[in-house]
Amino acid sequence: MRLPIYQIDAFADRPMSGNPAAIVLLPDDLPEWLPDTTMQAIAAENNQTTTAFLARRGEGFHLRWFTPTIEEEICGHATLATAALVFGRLAPEARKVAFNTRAGSLRVDRLADGTLEIDFPARPPGPVVPHPELLPALGGAAPVEILAARDYLLVYDDPAKVRAIAPDFAALARTDRHAVIVTAPGDGGFDCVSRFFAPGHGIDEDHATGAAHATVAPYWCARLGRNAIDAFQASRRGGYLRCTMRGDRVAFAGRCVFYLEGTISI
Repeated sequence: MRLPIYQIDAFADRPMSGNPAAIVLLPDDLPEWLPDTTMQAIAAENNQTTTAFLARRGEGFHLRWFTPTIEEEICGHATLATAALVFGRLAPEARKVAFNTRAGSLRVDRLADGTLEIDFPARPPGPVVPHPELLPALGGAAPVEILAARDYLLVYDDPAKVRAIAPDFAALARTDRHAVIVTAPGDGGFDCVSRFFAPGHGIDEDHATGAAHATVAPYWCARLGRNAIDAFQASRRGGYLRCTMRGDRVAFAGRCVFYLEGTISI
């Protein structure tokens, strides 16, 4: 079987920036998903932080996501990238698309300026007692706050401290949360900076992470007394997100850039 595959950079303003996602388009006449083991093997072969699998069912779209090692429950950048594929190739007249996922329906809107906006359930963080290996795994620099929702959120007072963190990924993988976010007040015109580590799930450091900002945005919007922020994820590639709180949900807006189109054989 030969399947179309795309690689699209999400939260990016130019190729080879933001967060790359692989997207495998399944045939319309395929009645079921590929076996989970096959999709996991494809994701491992692609070796991107996330591979999305897109299936058209009638008038709707169904979507699943795999890291190189696990199936994700929800993923922001790969959903945004998949929406770019729908708008750019499959339904160019559409202004919005909703994906049926294991996390429920996720909607992406194409805004007038070409930016794509995805709506996510917010995950506001609260105080926690950290795992004993957490701070040593991050080099021991003391944060101002240690919070958590699904992921740890460690707040620092200086963006330089966030950029300087060099984690021990093996130790970080032994901690007790899905992932670790480190954040600080922004520089360069941004309201905040952050980084995201999930070595226990095959992602040492992610490049630009929508799901992380389901926690980052509620924290910084509350702290700054605003309902919208401009966020920069300070990974090697870098990623830019406009985050807007809407009640118990948060919208992330960014651009996507096509990088690769081809086929895979399985």
